[in-house]
Amino acid sequence: MKLTQEQIENIKEQQKQNYTTKRVTAPELEKILYDVIPILDHGFIRVIDYMGDDTSIVQAARVSYGKGTKKVSTDSGLIKYLMRHWHSTPFEMCEIKYHIKLPIFIARQWIRHRTANVNEYSARYSILDKEFYLPAPEHLAAQSKINRQGRGNILEGERAKKVLELLKSDAEKTYDNYENMLNERYDGSVINEKEKGLARELARMNLTLNTYTQWYWKTDLLNLMNFLRLRADKHAQYEIRTYADAMLDTLKKWVPITYEAFMDYRVGGTEVSSKGKKIIEKLINGEKIKFEESDLSKREWNELMNEFNLKNYVIE
Repeated sequence: MKLTQEQIENIKEQQKQNYTTKRVTAPELEKILYDVIPILDHGFIRVIDYMGDDTSIVQAARVSYGKGTKKVSTDSGLIKYLMRHWHSTPFEMCEIKYHIKLPIFIARQWIRHRTANVNEYSARYSILDKEFYLPAPEHLAAQSKINRQGRGNILEGERAKKVLELLKSDAEKTYDNYENMLNERYDGSVINEKEKGLARELARMNLTLNTYTQWYWKTDLLNLMNFLRLRADKHAQYEIRTYADAMLDTLKKWVPITYEAFMDYRVGGTEVSSKGKKIIEKLINGEKIKFEESDLSKREWNELMNEFNLKNYVIE
């Protein structure tokens, strides 16, 4: 990941800031505030700002003033109760803002989470950087044969080499054409003084989806956890999962008690249908179970068995 000198100086200036406040702060998150956390080959995330901490959730739940005389253990119990019973509103009282640099195709997947405030780098106003995402060889996979939106085996040998060359050459060629249409290079220099350049808002349509963009992304804690529950999951696309994994670490630094409850009840827990619950109850009582008598689809049955590590019951 490459930062411009201007970006480096800007980050240094931000990190020099030191304010006195009466508001609650998260000491561990303060340590990494504004820091660049590298993601993929040219991407990153930075925590820019936040509001609230674990005590803010507890205060909202109790509608109380200040920290009072409650113990941390009591706060932990309340947060776990809120998480366990899906009492979500108190978690909305905390907010966090990130600066994120990511490939456009991941940004388009990300923006489907319509629960945040977003301000993206304007390619109508500015020229996008000449930076493209190219997968590492170990992530260059074929299409899955059983999952239309998943990956299969890793490409190898000449085929892998050819695909990487195509990704790189296409991105570079379209960017060169982008500059030619603009009649301007990404450093601001004019290519041909005698020619007029195409409008930036039109020239950008030619860029490949692995071109990097940037945005500020602000959301509340509840919706951040909803995002992470889906995008840090093992079934999520690798590229967006790398961002989610890094954001999980910032969540832990920001609200450690909530993070623990989230990992326990949302990430590590599971949901079971009423039919699935009856099957598990039968197993606990020592009764025999059969797929044919379950009223579940084959997919539902196998998901249930795999979730509880009952491999002997999985249907091929």
